[in-house]
Amino acid sequence: MTSEPTASPSPAAQPSPADSALVRAARGLPVQHTPVWFMRQAGRSLPEYRAARQGIGMLQSCRRPDLVAEITLQPVRRHHVDAAIFFSDIVVPLSAVGVDLDIKPGVGPVVATPFRTQADLDRLPELTPDMVPDITEAVRLSLSELGSTPLIGFAGAPFTLASYLIEGGPSRNHERTKALMHADPTLWSALCSRLARIAGAFLQVQVSAGASAVQLFDSWVGALSRADYLRFAQPHSATALAMVEGVPKIHFGVGTGELLASMGEAGADVVGVDFRVSLTDAIERLGGRYAVQGNLDPALLFAPWEPLSSAVRRIVDEGRAAPGHIFNLGHGVLPSTDPDALTRVVELVHEYSAAVAAPDADAGRP
Repeated sequence: MTSEPTASPSPAAQPSPADSALVRAARGLPVQHTPVWFMRQAGRSLPEYRAARQGIGMLQSCRRPDLVAEITLQPVRRHHVDAAIFFSDIVVPLSAVGVDLDIKPGVGPVVATPFRTQADLDRLPELTPDMVPDITEAVRLSLSELGSTPLIGFAGAPFTLASYLIEGGPSRNHERTKALMHADPTLWSALCSRLARIAGAFLQVQVSAGASAVQLFDSWVGALSRADYLRFAQPHSATALAMVEGVPKIHFGVGTGELLASMGEAGADVVGVDFRVSLTDAIERLGGRYAVQGNLDPALLFAPWEPLSSAVRRIVDEGRAAPGHIFNLGHGVLPSTDPDALTRVVELVHEYSAAVAAPDADAGRP
């Protein structure tokens, strides 16, 4: 008598990054705990990062898939954050389309020949996926180890990219940028339209390779008044964000308390809030229409645990008033931050947010 083969039990469905706490919070869906990640979590605060990059320039580091993946994964392994941020720099897509630039230690991006005239537009071709095969490979390598942890794609916003090109590097006052913006708005619009398509294409390359969310980062846009933001910056950020399909979009800028609602209206699902504005005020300014991200002051990571933990709990509490909340810093991790402080913050956010969410869950049961 021959017995029929016994079917093996179906393996349990693997959790998907699309159903992670971070993606759910970004979409305004219920979560069991507040998700947390840190801007610049993959960077100089980690000794393993410094070891991996020893003797390798920043721009070169951003174009080596094996190194990008390793650096992207380091904070996930150490801190157990709820998302990885793709390791890159905002000028990487500019370099990819042929702009002659370098990232100088202690200075930042430096452009060999700053943008000045209409003819300079010829130096900015459209970005296509075949220009950045290393980015696609780096995303795929990262995903192979991330499992259910989502990867956030990353790009710089058009205003900030334009400022680097026009100033030739970092600027305190953005005087050349603002002068061109007002003196030749037609050229400004042409430049930012080109940069918007480059940024949007760079984000979409990462999404096509498997990123579960994206962040458009506008380092310098807080230098603008709201009127100038609406006229000169918002339409171009909106173009970049509109090029991304199928994943939540985070829009963050520095010093943007007066611009928050307008940044949301550019097409964001999540508005990042820097440390200068409380989440309570930000949520009110946003009219409850967007999830929020933020916003612990990075300098508080140097404080004793009692005031630091108090600030963390306050931010978690404030974030509960928004449709969704992703805990983060109100800017990037400072280089001399103790990594153990970040790990403790992650643990506290998870434990405290789960505890305060539990009564809500119980109240909904029959």
